[in-house]
Amino acid sequence: MSAAVPRFEQWLSPDEVRGLSESLADPATFARNRIDSYDRFLHLPFEPNPLYRGYGYFTNVDLSGIDPKARGSAVPRPTAPPGAIQVVHDAAGTHVDLPGALRSQGVRLRLLSELWNAPTEDLSTFLRMAEEPTDRLSALSVALLNRGYQLEIPDGVSEPIRVQDVTVLSVPHEAISVQRSIRAGANSQVLFTEETFSAPGLPEAQRLHASATDLDLAADAKAVYLTVHAADLRAVSVYRRHATSGPRSRLAWIFSGLGGFRTKMRNRTSLVGTGAHVDDLQTFFGAQAQSYDSSIDMTHVGTDTHGQSITRGVFRDEARGMSRGLVRIEHEARKTISFLSEHAMLLSRGARSDTIPILEILCRDVKATHSTSVAPVDPERVFYLESRGMTETEAVRMIGEGYLSYVLDRAPIAGLRDVMYPSLAARWDGRELPWTENNLPALPALSVTGTEASPEWRFDAKMR
Repeated sequence: MSAAVPRFEQWLSPDEVRGLSESLADPATFARNRIDSYDRFLHLPFEPNPLYRGYGYFTNVDLSGIDPKARGSAVPRPTAPPGAIQVVHDAAGTHVDLPGALRSQGVRLRLLSELWNAPTEDLSTFLRMAEEPTDRLSALSVALLNRGYQLEIPDGVSEPIRVQDVTVLSVPHEAISVQRSIRAGANSQVLFTEETFSAPGLPEAQRLHASATDLDLAADAKAVYLTVHAADLRAVSVYRRHATSGPRSRLAWIFSGLGGFRTKMRNRTSLVGTGAHVDDLQTFFGAQAQSYDSSIDMTHVGTDTHGQSITRGVFRDEARGMSRGLVRIEHEARKTISFLSEHAMLLSRGARSDTIPILEILCRDVKATHSTSVAPVDPERVFYLESRGMTETEAVRMIGEGYLSYVLDRAPIAGLRDVMYPSLAARWDGRELPWTENNLPALPALSVTGTEASPEWRFDAKMR
């Protein structure tokens, strides 16, 4: 018997969307946008591109009864890293801690309530990510936007800035939709961590977590943006991230997928300024019935830009993964160097992964390559480790962890592999990472080691 077609109007009614808009005192322009996005949610497909609809793994998603106005008690907040900006989203709202030393240097953070009364230009900048959603879940996340802020780091701030952004799902039928607008001024340096967790003891009903980030890098700015997705296996998540890179800017996107039931991630980077560079590094560990759908869009516009995208996933049980990467090199993007790598390891017969790399090259004076593979664990490597005294289970686990560490070791964060290992080990053992009173799995203090490309892919000596 085929499954019944879900009735999406049962997830959310138009009256609930209007009620959310009134409770947040939306400006007129966004109130209309919110209703339009709800209409798009009802009519758009989960996957807008018909070429990929056969690969999408968004079956059994049922968000009936989600409540964007659901409220609850504040979760315990972790100790902020020294001197860091800390933002915590939970059922009680959004809590911000902005150190006075950063305020005195001109760093400004405005919450959604302040932005709704901001000048038209500032509001338009903030709402760029809310324009024209192209798929069902992205449209839903815009319709339910209920958290957000704009962070502005002025030009010339010499002190490296650390931002810790934590979202905790903690009440039944919750819907948290966060939108961020971040500007890193000229010569600034920022390390941003986005962390998503769930409180323990929540019922089986699915919940929505949506995250949209618009990052604007000025000339010579350096930014590292790490996302750790460790929600429980009832969370349906939508990540949308977009960056525009200015001249000689350096950006590292890092995504570690550890939890969630269904996770959709869309990354778009435009390398506009001359000499801009971006690393897009992603790891996924899927178990049980999890699925990940990742899309990377890297567009080279300026001259002498460098980009690399490395994605690795390990999937077992009935887990699913799809990774598609697009590198587009525009007509005037001379001396571009771009590399796209997508690989997956399957640890059981029920697991599946699809990798789809695409290059669109419109300029001749460039260097662009891609690689991809989906394969089971190498039996010869397993046999080698067994010959050294390991069990088969221990051998497979070591190989899988090392497979993901290949990406983490290339991230410009000191010791990221060691920082992430306890969380990966917990998920490998079948344990979730709950947000509890006495055990907060938030990331510790981190430091950036640099954002230059690693030597192994800088094969541009003859071009330069």
